[in-house]
Amino acid sequence: MNSEKLLAMLRLQATKNIGAVLAKKLITATGSVTQVFREKRNNLHKINGIGTHVTQHLFDEDNLKRAEKELNYIQQNNLDFSYFLDADYPQYLKHCIDAPILLFKDGNIQLNNDKIISIVGTRNMSSYGRDFCNQLVEDLKEHNPIIVSGFAYGVDICAHTAAIKNNLQTIAVLAHGLDEIYPKTHKKYMHQVNENGGFITEFWHDEPPVRENFLKRNRIVAGLSKATIIIESAKKGGSLVTADIANSYHRDVFALPGRASDVYSKGCNNLIKNNQAHLLTSAEDIVTMLNWDLPRASIPIQSKLFVDLNDNEQKIHDYLQQNGKQLLDVIALKCNLPTYQLASILVQMELKGVIKPLPGKMFEV
Repeated sequence: MNSEKLLAMLRLQATKNIGAVLAKKLITATGSVTQVFREKRNNLHKINGIGTHVTQHLFDEDNLKRAEKELNYIQQNNLDFSYFLDADYPQYLKHCIDAPILLFKDGNIQLNNDKIISIVGTRNMSSYGRDFCNQLVEDLKEHNPIIVSGFAYGVDICAHTAAIKNNLQTIAVLAHGLDEIYPKTHKKYMHQVNENGGFITEFWHDEPPVRENFLKRNRIVAGLSKATIIIESAKKGGSLVTADIANSYHRDVFALPGRASDVYSKGCNNLIKNNQAHLLTSAEDIVTMLNWDLPRASIPIQSKLFVDLNDNEQKIHDYLQQNGKQLLDVIALKCNLPTYQLASILVQMELKGVIKPLPGKMFEV
């Protein structure tokens, strides 16, 4: 990737009032990340959601200087990263509308296995939770899943170390830059995690672990995975936020039940009671629900439908046929179509019986 493109991504990340959703909207509307900063302000203002409150920060010289400094660090240290339109960007995360436009990575991460699960929960786990977590990962070993967590105290580090003990890949999603480590006591696990997977973060190399970063980190933990597993949680907690995000992404959520009187089972019990999570009693529940016990069928892709489709409709159909259900914004990005134009095309395709809409602005063949 050339320096100009990477610098443009960093400038977008550095811009106040521009999160991942608006950044992708700008990239889609202008055609490329570099074009965002070449476009006239009047043209940018025509983009839905982009006003003067955004553009006044977009061209801020301080952001440019900060981005240039980070670019220099990345190049000097040969830091690994993935752009959200790159082939090596995590596939499940790519389907999340608010996924970061840029991820930084360290370690030996191999995401060619689609059996990816996140395991999170309280920092104050009991022996019941610890024993279940260790047994769960051991029982899932034969399916060779990738275990994702947040490298925090309690359930997180238990999930990582259980994966390492069973020679499974594990990915730690950080709430800070790769030059930081939190908590400090977990520094002793860094080498093992790097050898058996690695670290992922959206934050620049020296970003400290401030409170709001942990909430942002949770969406990556949920988005990376096919399913999120909650092992012990109080009535309120960060793992419940992760479960809520996973549900919003239409991913499966599992929760370990506990005694009604146990403080750190109340969150899980409530998830199950409110139909926000599947009851989890053994590894078999995950294997069955995620169809890991079924052989993968080889389904030929139909290259052309019997109904007449124009070029754009055929492009959309082929993309959905190959990638399954997708978000409206993701289809727009991958098919290189403005969102307003895509919405009209999707309506026509729905009328032709080619696609069907799903909750959350998602579509499938």
